[in-house]
Amino acid sequence: MEDKEAKSPSSGYGKPPWLFKGSALYQLHLVKSETARAFIPTDFRLVEAFGYTLGGFFLASYDDSPAGIFDELVVIAGIVWNPPTSCAWASRVLVNSDEACIHGRKDVGLPSQVARFSKKIAAIPKPAESRINGFLNVIGLGAESYSPKNCQAIKITEIKGPAAADFCNINLTTGSELSSKNWMGPLIKMSLPSYSGRTEYNSHLLKYSCQIECRVRPVSPAKVSGRSKLGIKRQQQSSSECGSSDSKDSTTSGAEDERKLSISVMLSKPILALEFNCLKMQVEPPVVVVPQLSHNSHP
Repeated sequence: MEDKEAKSPSSGYGKPPWLFKGSALYQLHLVKSETARAFIPTDFRLVEAFGYTLGGFFLASYDDSPAGIFDELVVIAGIVWNPPTSCAWASRVLVNSDEACIHGRKDVGLPSQVARFSKKIAAIPKPAESRINGFLNVIGLGAESYSPKNCQAIKITEIKGPAAADFCNINLTTGSELSSKNWMGPLIKMSLPSYSGRTEYNSHLLKYSCQIECRVRPVSPAKVSGRSKLGIKRQQQSSSECGSSDSKDSTTSGAEDERKLSISVMLSKPILALEFNCLKMQVEPPVVVVPQLSHNSHP
């Protein structure tokens, strides 16, 4: 496979690699293949089994980055295969920083949008104690003491000029997830490669890699809520109807369909959630990818 380094337009980010520090939640979901295919270029093959691919989201809060302090939600539609590598493909990236949005679009080829992240933290009430447990606690035979937990509710709203549209709500449970107090998990290093591009801001097919060093621990999956997802049949019907209208209406309808399908990725079934603490993420400069068009290749 032939790769060439992509030319990066000037920006406040400076020269790559770009360094981000903070914390994140990496949550993996089972995503329906037909939902993921709406985002995957035909040059690539979707990695799937039994009608599903592996997607999910990456929710990060950066306290140090080239764009300063900001939040980011990367919606991962699925895994794609281009010999000899399989990588993640993002269907949508939401950030509350204009500079980060422009950088993502032009320099990395991401489908970035500006959004508002509204956060609220509330204590989770202590569960009611039964009479039996109360008696056992009195005589010293009760269960371990209750560990208080908090719920952080994050409402994410897309902003486009004067218009705003709700995207989703994410509820995170914070507190003592495991037995050891303040345990943040082992320190690990890993690489998360991704494909991007083929957008109105960057027409190239790109590949970039995030070199991550952080402390990782498994946590309870975040609960995601949002508007009902758009059915595939309804999407196809809407697309065909748009063909008879003017190009502006068709473009608007297509963008709305992509937004709703990204929400459906968020609403899909979670299978694993990992919390990244003391996160240091180095993003390497993207390279232009030459697709391998052989349909006989398998991951």
